[in-house]
Amino acid sequence: MQKEHIYLYDTTLRDGQQTLGVDFNSEEKTLIANALSSLGLDYIEGGFPGANPTDTNFFAQDPDYGSSKLTAFGMTRRAGRSASNDPGLAALLDSRAQAICVFGKTWDLHVEVALGISNEENLAAIADTLSHIAADGREALFDCEHFFDGYKANRDFALACAKTAYENGARWVVLCDTNGGTLSNEIEDIVRDVMKVVPGDHLGIHCHDDTGQAVANSLAAVRAGVRQIQGTLNGLGERCGNANLTTIIPTLMLKPTFSDRFTVSVTHEQLKNLTYASRTLDEVLNRAPDRSAAYVGDRAFSHKGGIHVSAVQKNPKTYEHVLPELVGNRRRMLVSDQAGKSNIIAELERLNIKIDKNDPRIGKMLQQVKAQEAEGYAYEGADASFELLARRILFGVPEFYKVEHYRVLVERRYNALGHQVNVSEATVKVTVHGKTYISAAEGNGPVNALDIALRKDLGQYSPHIKNLELVDYKVRILNGGTEAVTRVLIESRDETGSRWMTVGVSSNIVDASFAALSDSITYKLIRDQAPIAAQ
Repeated sequence: MQKEHIYLYDTTLRDGQQTLGVDFNSEEKTLIANALSSLGLDYIEGGFPGANPTDTNFFAQDPDYGSSKLTAFGMTRRAGRSASNDPGLAALLDSRAQAICVFGKTWDLHVEVALGISNEENLAAIADTLSHIAADGREALFDCEHFFDGYKANRDFALACAKTAYENGARWVVLCDTNGGTLSNEIEDIVRDVMKVVPGDHLGIHCHDDTGQAVANSLAAVRAGVRQIQGTLNGLGERCGNANLTTIIPTLMLKPTFSDRFTVSVTHEQLKNLTYASRTLDEVLNRAPDRSAAYVGDRAFSHKGGIHVSAVQKNPKTYEHVLPELVGNRRRMLVSDQAGKSNIIAELERLNIKIDKNDPRIGKMLQQVKAQEAEGYAYEGADASFELLARRILFGVPEFYKVEHYRVLVERRYNALGHQVNVSEATVKVTVHGKTYISAAEGNGPVNALDIALRKDLGQYSPHIKNLELVDYKVRILNGGTEAVTRVLIESRDETGSRWMTVGVSSNIVDASFAALSDSITYKLIRDQAPIAAQ
């Protein structure tokens, strides 16, 4: 049986930018587009040229994205204008985009309320716009906005909109579940009905995730007959997000239900870039990756129980539905109080620490982990602190610097303008190679002040930690009362983009934070193979 092709269309640079708190500049758009092109997607939608300076500048660049077609997004001509005299449409055609996608109303309620025109006028706008784009020699796509709601309200009009776009030159007619409220069984039924007027190899699907089913709905549409899927990297998008291509792509390629019937443009070699592309987007957004994300998350191939670890080591298929390296990820054997020796050995192997599996120090290490976790430590989420613990037991960890003392002050006062402000100030005294350094800093809270002061001057080690930054900070109170134990998890990042987690535990939140900060610096110095200072 000859396989059919599924076309992949990414809308991260446009739909993703509608996410609360996300605002790409043109350089960031180029960086993300390059990461997307490394996956070999069929289409990369770049935004709306002419609508804002960022998108206009982005489309002014040479669209060199390999086999991926750079696509411009806009809307059908305005009522009362011809397609040749519409400024928005002209901006799309003036861009260097290889394909042009326009959206139009397909719900009669929107035609009446939002546009204030008749259904016939709306159909004319769709026909004029699509034929004008096709006549220019561009590949034309039509997004049927709120299609599924429109279909339920007025089936004949919604179908007429889709049919009009197709008959006037649309290569793809994309059915949009714009508010994300349609369920999979409805998607399948409606797609099959639409295929009576538009062939499936000209139909696409565009789902939002407001019911948490955008991926399932997209795959349901494929089963029903559509041959293009639109979505975003990491499911970025307005409200609850869009269909997550980071999940859809490997599912199409690695699950026989789809891989036995369909092909995609992404090669298996390009699929290994998936985790990299996912994390590149998170780096641009300056946010921590979703550690539980399917396929690409840190926890996607993590194993905690000792029996699970032993089984995975013998046969990964026992607890993994695909091999992590297929999507550019890796297997992690978590170390916790539930761990056995298998977890310890596996994690040491990952860290390239050579040790005989019968070495008695492994048992000592396991007992140490369990004792530490009984006090509140959590090494399953703090891999850098575990590596330091392992190295201390196996080889010892050098004392790069010695903290003589630190002090943190928190003051509430009135500033010169008479406004009440909170000021945090930290002082740290350290000894490095026999020299004493005293650093003070103000920060946005006591932990930030302590972090800045500690890293302000470490003598010969300062160049190594110049670009080290704290990117995430989590606090958990482990028990109540006035003598509560506090656990602090800190995520750090350096100039290479590497991230690591360290943990600190104390009855004092500042002390727990300092321990985690100190571990982070020590870990960085070991990674950099910094020279050991003679004390």
